Amino acid sequence: MAQQPRAWQRMLSGRRLDLLDPTPVDIEIEDIAHGLAFVARWNGQTNGDYAYSVAEHSLLVETIFGRINPKAPTKWRLAALLHDAPEYVIGDMISPVKAAVGPGYGALDDRLTAAIHLRFGLPASIPVSVKKQIKKADKVSAWMEAVQIAGFSETEASKFFGTPDSTLMDGLSIMLRPPVETRNAFTDRHHALLKDMT
Repeated sequence: MAQQPRAWQRMLSGRRLDLLDPTPVDIEIEDIAHGLAFVARWNGQTNGDYAYSVAEHSLLVETIFGRINPKAPTKWRLAALLHDAPEYVIGDMISPVKAAVGPGYGALDDRLTAAIHLRFGLPASIPVSVKKQIKKADKVSAWMEAVQIAGFSETEASKFFGTPDSTLMDGLSIMLRPPVETRNAFTDRHHALLKDMT
């Protein structure tokens, strides 16, 4: 009888996360923060001395989401912070690669997202209206990244991500810093949001 391929990954916390059947009990914020701080956005094709990490992107998206919906309950700000959390184990794929991989990637992402949400007191699936606001914040962040560090012109970035409302970006800029600093900032923000939820 053929042996099934291994579908779990051992985390630094010692947890074993089954990628095909993830459970909330095997998810730790320290593993997420560490993984995301070392996953580069844009396949690493950005200017600067450090890669722009998914953790840094997530912090920016949460900030922009707060500007889009300043009265949003803290739980939805937490959902915004965690919007790319599955990438701590499946990596960040640019949209053209996701399209080439097909629906299997989306299903894997959905299962991991549900387990992560449940682990931190969120519903497995968040309301469509909140998802749309997070997606809007995500696109504003992508536009900023494209223009500031990925070599896009504003016109080109607007073609792919839409033209953002400039007030949502006022005073914000892309930060590049060592992964350890980003990891700690992500963990700190997560803890602050969880504390505010209680």
